Amino acid sequence: MKSSLTAALITFTVMSLQLSAQTGSVSSTTSDKSKKNLYIDVHHLTPGKITYKDIEGAHAKDLQVEKKYGVHILRYWANADKGLVYCLASAGDSNALRQTHAEAHGLIPDQIYKVTEGNWADVMGKKNLFLDMHELGAGKVTAKDVEAAHVKDLATEHKYGVNIINYWFDEKSGIVMCLAEAKDANALIKTHKEAHGLVPISVVKVKQGK
Repeated sequence: MKSSLTAALITFTVMSLQLSAQTGSVSSTTSDKSKKNLYIDVHHLTPGKITYKDIEGAHAKDLQVEKKYGVHILRYWANADKGLVYCLASAGDSNALRQTHAEAHGLIPDQIYKVTEGNWADVMGKKNLFLDMHELGAGKVTAKDVEAAHVKDLATEHKYGVNIINYWFDEKSGIVMCLAEAKDANALIKTHKEAHGLVPISVVKVKQGK
């Protein structure tokens, strides 16, 4: 009797350990699938053919669909005259973001950058808003290099009346994007040039969506 009871306890213990291991494996898999990355996508639409109201309407459709694909569109910026729309979003992968846009309105982004971001600064709201892009070369800079350059920007920006709100970096492509308030694009260019010499390849005046 005692021997049978001991055997039963051993069997129960082994089964419990196996179940625990399986549960841990499932939890780990679920955790991996739910991991979110940060992305900025860029839509190149026909210049002059869209309005800010059109863009706002497309964004509203995105918000109706995004949960289906595990996407959270955090912010967007646009220049309707140039036909440019930039979306900042968290998602499991770039395809989930692409599927969200495809189902919502069919406007597929032309580029999707997987990015890390800096720290948000306060928005003053008294000047124009710009989004610039630096093309530094794939694999030529690290997140630490970009952070150091940003620190130099912050030390210089007040001289030109600029407020750099945040930056995003795609290490794979070497793309850096900066969101800033400034009187004009030239003030932002001067800030970068004096701070570290890395002049942006483009500076676009944008409006932030609601």
